[in-house]
Amino acid sequence: MSFKDYYNILGLKSNKVTIDEIKIAYREQAKKYHPDMHIGDNFSEDKFKDINEAYKVLSDTKSRKRYDRNWHTYTQRKKKIESNQKEEKKTLKDRLLEMFFGITTTKTKQKNNKKLPLNGENIDTDVEVSILEAFFGTSKKLKLLTIDGKTRTFNLNIPAGIQNRDKIRFVGQGKLGKNGGKNGDLLVKVVIKDTKDFKLNGTDIYKEIEIKPWQAALGTKLKIESIDGEVTLLIPKGTQSGDKFTIKGKGYKYGRAERGNFQLITKIIVPKKMSKQEEEIYEKLKQIENV
Repeated sequence: MSFKDYYNILGLKSNKVTIDEIKIAYREQAKKYHPDMHIGDNFSEDKFKDINEAYKVLSDTKSRKRYDRNWHTYTQRKKKIESNQKEEKKTLKDRLLEMFFGITTTKTKQKNNKKLPLNGENIDTDVEVSILEAFFGTSKKLKLLTIDGKTRTFNLNIPAGIQNRDKIRFVGQGKLGKNGGKNGDLLVKVVIKDTKDFKLNGTDIYKEIEIKPWQAALGTKLKIESIDGEVTLLIPKGTQSGDKFTIKGKGYKYGRAERGNFQLITKIIVPKKMSKQEEEIYEKLKQIENV
């Protein structure tokens, strides 16, 4: 079985990193190669498995120490092999050209370029989803117009907890390659839109809650609908409009099981229509304040 460079798999240049740096690197790579973001790409699926395997080993102190001993041996051997291969690739002709001319002539470059395969360009497009659709996951049908005027339909599976402006890749569904080059990919950027009740800022979800003047003055307990269930909020005495209350771990998803916070912003609402009794109460308050 070939040795796997777990540090390289997580995008780290060496093993001189902290556990926090390993966690950050894992999240970035897992997000980048998640199979739901690369539909039909077997490479990304295998890469995602290696990323999880790397994190499992490097996040544990004991298994990391054992691995590091083998890693040092592997990296030293790799450097030596790469150095030898580099020297072997330099033929006598290459050395003479480098010695006398420095670079390959323009005519030679043009001749080589004609034979080189050209990969097709990627196609970029956007799709909008609500914060609720993004939180729970959803499916969309994406219709695109091709160069020849025909319509192509793609089934877009948006995974739960996708991050704003993340891209989903359809491998080989972009512009055609030339001279045997690979086709480009279709890249669909997911744009998360706020709803009337919920607004997304990073991994925090914001909601404005309306409270009555006497609730703000005397304090109260409210039942508030979060994005995935009901939460209880204690409003203290003397609450003002614009006060912010934070409920941890009830915001948007990120990582494996982590979530941001649910931020509640108060807005004191004065009744537009009041009964005679209510008017009398407000009048008494006015008189008390003027004493």
